[in-house]
Amino acid sequence: YLAKLSSVGSISEEETCEKLKGLIQRQVQMCKRNLEVMDSVRRGAQLAIEECQYQFRNRRWNCSTLDSLPVFGKVVTQGTREAAFVYAISSAGVAFAVTRACSSGELEKCGCDRTVHGVSPQGFQWSGCSDNIAYGVAFSQSFVDVRERSKGASSSRALMNLHNNEAGRKAILSHMRVECKCHGVSGSCEVKTCWRAVPPFRQVGHALKEKFDGATEVEPRRVGSSRALVPRNAQFKPHTDEDLVYLEPSPDFCEQDIRSGVLGTRGRTCNKTSKAIDGCELLCCGRGFHTAQVELAERCSCKFHWCCFVKCRQCQRLVELHTCR
Repeated sequence: YLAKLSSVGSISEEETCEKLKGLIQRQVQMCKRNLEVMDSVRRGAQLAIEECQYQFRNRRWNCSTLDSLPVFGKVVTQGTREAAFVYAISSAGVAFAVTRACSSGELEKCGCDRTVHGVSPQGFQWSGCSDNIAYGVAFSQSFVDVRERSKGASSSRALMNLHNNEAGRKAILSHMRVECKCHGVSGSCEVKTCWRAVPPFRQVGHALKEKFDGATEVEPRRVGSSRALVPRNAQFKPHTDEDLVYLEPSPDFCEQDIRSGVLGTRGRTCNKTSKAIDGCELLCCGRGFHTAQVELAERCSCKFHWCCFVKCRQCQRLVELHTCR
């Protein structure tokens, strides 16, 4: 539903909330109460899709979207590690975009983080506009998590989604940065003022991709009076709040299955010299590949002219392109 949100125009009227596909009633109500924040939610969803497609561009599953719901296909309705990543990156995207909107003054309900002030233990002065990550995380928890909580958070899939939603937000929190500016004569650092900033979203995506590769397969088990997810293999160490968890093994994504939203790898570009998953052997699932000579146009022989522009020639270059059979 978040991915579907990313494709709509501006959300500036209460009627728009009613028309948004995939939202449950409590999310529609939140949308109406927080209209000014909803454009940030939309931007966060778009950011999440773009980051997912960047991180998985060389994998069999490349996070491609469909025009129907769910936009990632049935792979996200199953408890796979791909679904775990989609939920985590989407939750992180909402928290990130809302936080940035707070700091840039777009929203009346929030601004800079005023709790970061005074002098730090390291001796620099907290100043400037610290990113209000607490507000972004809280809004993501309220808007994104309410979907799972409404189902009854004791179901296995709801527990999995809630855990991965939180892991996405933790990926931002654990990579918060301190940015500083020096003041003084001729740029000397007599006085240094600093503020807290969210990391670039690419860093968040990279951290979650590493968590995807090391995700833990879990199963529900009763712990005391409640249900919890525990590692399926008792020899594995318990997962932390920052790890991704999944319930079911993934399909191999080799062959097209439109009903499941799996596009297969036929026609995908592969790397002939790589032994990794982007290599022709693995990406093409052993079916082999076609090789073609393709002419690429690119800028070359660039010269700087005073003042101030660069002039280049257009050069044609023949390259070998390998695509899966």
